[in-house]
Amino acid sequence: MIDFEEELKKYEPAIEVEQAEDDIKARDLTDLTDLLVNISAQNVQNNVAK
Repeated sequence: MIDFEEELKKYEPAIEVEQAEDDIKARDLTDLTDLLVNISAQNVQNNVAK
């Protein structure tokens, strides 16, 4: 039978996965919320300018 506790002690995450996580976290990605905030700010500026 498999001893899960023993297997977990041996576990080491793949280097590629850790590197990918670091790369993803390091990027400043624009998401939908950022786009909506930007569009709203532009609309407010345009309405004030009129």
